[in-house]
Amino acid sequence: MGVLLLRWPPLILGAAAHLLLLLDCAGSTSHSLRYFYTAVSEPGQGLPQFIAVGYVDDQQFVQYDSDTKEYLPRVPWIRKVEKEDPQYWHRNTQNFQGSELAFRVNLQTLQNRYNQSGGIHTLQRMIGCELSSDGRKGGGYWQFSYDGRDFIAFDKETLTWTAAQTEAEVSKRKLDAELAGIQYNKHYLEKECIEWLQRYLEYGKETLQRTEAPVVKVTRKADYDGLETLVCQVHGFYPKEIDANWVKDGEVWQEGTLRGLVAPNSDGTYYVLLSVKIDPEERERFRCRVEHDSLEKPLDVAWEKEPVNLGLIVGAILGVMAAILLVSGIIIFFIRRKSAYEAASTSDQGPDSSTRVSYQPGV
Repeated sequence: MGVLLLRWPPLILGAAAHLLLLLDCAGSTSHSLRYFYTAVSEPGQGLPQFIAVGYVDDQQFVQYDSDTKEYLPRVPWIRKVEKEDPQYWHRNTQNFQGSELAFRVNLQTLQNRYNQSGGIHTLQRMIGCELSSDGRKGGGYWQFSYDGRDFIAFDKETLTWTAAQTEAEVSKRKLDAELAGIQYNKHYLEKECIEWLQRYLEYGKETLQRTEAPVVKVTRKADYDGLETLVCQVHGFYPKEIDANWVKDGEVWQEGTLRGLVAPNSDGTYYVLLSVKIDPEERERFRCRVEHDSLEKPLDVAWEKEPVNLGLIVGAILGVMAAILLVSGIIIFFIRRKSAYEAASTSDQGPDSSTRVSYQPGV
C-alpha cells in the first residue's frame, strides 16, 4: 500500500469542512488559525467529494471544494492579502487541487486497509495553531480522523506520530521515517502558521480584535423540592474567552452548579448560561461573577426583584377603563338607534299603507 496522508507539499494554508468550537473559553484572550479537510467516498447532494475550509477563531475566511476547483474568499477582509501577495489565490488553488487528489488516493487506501468494499467513508485532517493576547504561542495540532474516529496525530514535542487505531500503525511507521516531513510539520506549526495568523488578525482586526462587553442578568425559578434555581444569562460579548462563576459570600461556589458551553449569536457575539440550585433563604448570598477582557474589573450580579412600575399599572388600568367605556358607549348607541328605528317604523306604517292602498293607476 502507498503511504497514507499527504507528502508535505509547500502548503501555505489548509482548510476545513466543519467548524469546531473551542471548549475551553476561560482565561486570557487567544486567537486560533485552523484548517479542516474532508474527503468522502460517495459525495451526496450538497456535499462535494472534497472540501477544505479555513477559520480564524470561529470565522470562516476561505474555502476550496471539488465542485469549484478554486480557493475562494469567504469574508471581505481576506482580500487585503492580494496587495502583499498577488499570487495568493492562484498558488493556494494549485495546492488544494493537489490535496484533493491525494485525499482521494488516501481514502481508497484506508478503505482497502479496513477491508471495506462499499458504503460512505470519510477522511479528515485538522491543522492549526493558537496565539494568546500576550504573545504566547499555543500548542499546534496536525491530526487525522477516519469515519469520525481519531486515526493518527503528530506530536511536535516528540517529533513522532501517535496512532489511535491498530490500522494506523502502518502509517505511523512510514511517517516517522519521513524526517523531512517531520521537520516541515514542526516548522509550519511553530512558525509559519503563527505568522499567517498574525497577518490575518491584522487584516480582520475590525471584527477579530474588537471587544464587546457582556450583558448579565440573573433570574430565578422555584423548584418542587422547596429549593430554587438561579440562572445567570451572560450574552452579547466578544471575544469568546470569558470567566463566569457563581460566588457565595465572595467565594467561588461549585456545588449544585451547571454550566453550558459558550455558543455564538447570529451577530458574531457569544452567550453562555450557568445555573445553581440553592436554598431560597440563602439567595442574597449568591452572585454571578463575570470576568472578560472588555471589563475593567469583575462584574458581580445578584438576583433582583422586578421593580413595580406604578405608572405602567395605572396606565393599564386606565386603558382597561377606557376600553370598557368605549364598549359601553357602542352598546348604548346601538340600543338607542334600534329603539329609534322601531319607533319610526311604527309611526310611518298608517300613512304609507294608506297611500299604497288608495293609489290607483289611471285606465
